[in-house]
Amino acid sequence: MANLNPYLSFRTEAREAMEFYQSVLGGELEVNVFGEFPDMVQDSSEKDLIMHAQLTTPDGLVLMASDSPSGMPYEKPQGFSVSLSGNSEERAQTVWDRLADGATITMPLDVPPWGGTFGMLVDRFGVPWMIHGDPEE
Repeated sequence: MANLNPYLSFRTEAREAMEFYQSVLGGELEVNVFGEFPDMVQDSSEKDLIMHAQLTTPDGLVLMASDSPSGMPYEKPQGFSVSLSGNSEERAQTVWDRLADGATITMPLDVPPWGGTFGMLVDRFGVPWMIHGDPEE
């Protein structure tokens, strides 16, 4: 079985972002830093940057991220959203409330024409999210 998982790139904020996402979504966070792989560190001041982080939630969501040391090219991500769907309306509201801390709301969480709840925001790390709660039966 194949998996399709968001992999977020940051300049130096991956640890802070992934710890924030863990506080939002729950789950286990695994982190590897560049210093664990000495051949990959060009600048010793960057040894604690995240080479790879993976958050795996109890409901099977996987979110990954890494930092981009100064010797690597970096552009802020654009043209995508992390979409979280298949939630109850209550779960969607909880995730929304947590992600909204420090975020820019681009579409308030509300009832869309197709039912349930839906909203869009750009979180405090510049990552765009779309949150959907399924219509209640």
